[in-house]
Amino acid sequence: MKPLKFIGSSLDDLREMPAPVRHALGIELMTVQYGDEPSDFKPMKGVGAGAYEIRHRDASGAFRVIYVAKRDEAVYVLHAFQKKSQKTARADIDLAAKRYKLIGETP
Repeated sequence: MKPLKFIGSSLDDLREMPAPVRHALGIELMTVQYGDEPSDFKPMKGVGAGAYEIRHRDASGAFRVIYVAKRDEAVYVLHAFQKKSQKTARADIDLAAKRYKLIGETP
């Protein structure tokens, strides 16, 4: 099982989400740690190669976690946020891309 490494404020952002959302996203991240695919995800090519977005929706809204799992040493959590509109905000994509560069990858 790969360890999780949280980049920037991603852990704090995840902790601020409602408890049921944290639980659901935690299970999805654990699935990724074990090398499997989350139940609802999509590639985030605008962030960088190998970046994916876990998608979760419940009564309190739509929540996302952007991560990179292609490295052998860890699963990197780049960004965790609540979506406010149908399309992912450019600021969220840009922040994840900036953090992507911090782990030694180039988009």
